[in-house]
Amino acid sequence: MENIPESSSKGTKRRRDEDSDAGNTSSLEDDLTFSDTLVALRIMRAQFPHIHKVSVEPFILKSQLYSSVKDRTQVDRELESLRRDKVLRLFKLNTGQDDHAVMFLDDYLKQIDRVVKRMEGKVGGECEVFGWFKTHVLDSKLETGIEHQELCSLLSRGGKVKDSHISLLINAGILTRQLIDPNMYWIAIPNIGSLLKGLVQGRKEIISLLSRRRYKEMMLASLEKKRLRMSPLDMRFHLRDLIGSGHLRTDQTPTGLIIRVSKD
Repeated sequence: MENIPESSSKGTKRRRDEDSDAGNTSSLEDDLTFSDTLVALRIMRAQFPHIHKVSVEPFILKSQLYSSVKDRTQVDRELESLRRDKVLRLFKLNTGQDDHAVMFLDDYLKQIDRVVKRMEGKVGGECEVFGWFKTHVLDSKLETGIEHQELCSLLSRGGKVKDSHISLLINAGILTRQLIDPNMYWIAIPNIGSLLKGLVQGRKEIISLLSRRRYKEMMLASLEKKRLRMSPLDMRFHLRDLIGSGHLRTDQTPTGLIIRVSKD
């Protein structure tokens, strides 16, 4: 695996330049698989759909990586290394399934800053908690969840923690309570709610579309051109996800790749 760039302005600029080149690929069939996880992440970041009226930085689903890098153990190992090096963060998504998203740390910090800017005029001085969260929680806690006492302990390195600070982080969408244990929180991506709804509905729409066909299959080149009615995410985003999660499979034919519904 290539050297991991530092989270610096120089490294960020270099990554952005590489991303802009990566986003020029025209067809999913041309770049369905990659040699390693970081290459896949960068290209999929560049290909993240531009969504009108939704302010979310690019994220990649773990299932999409499984569809793009053949060795799942390699994906898990390289994700863990990138997570430890604080290049990216993993997030448990509230879809009702075992879905995880990956976001570059620089992008996640920008996402938080966007939320803070929107809330500053409404909550005044308590916005200090966002700075504490970025400096003391994100830097120390690399896992997807955090317990209430540990959260308060880390935040207290920045100042005196009040219940209203925790409520502010929840209202901003940066924390969500875990249903099985109210003393545990998921560290979350703000403003992602509408996209999660689209993710679930888009999955159903594509499976339904293919299931109605005689052999439950379609040429990738044709399927990729179809527009989804139920999801703001594009077809390429969904196909990578559904292939990686095992709901769809690909078969090479003389005329190109065919996408088929996997047998139960």
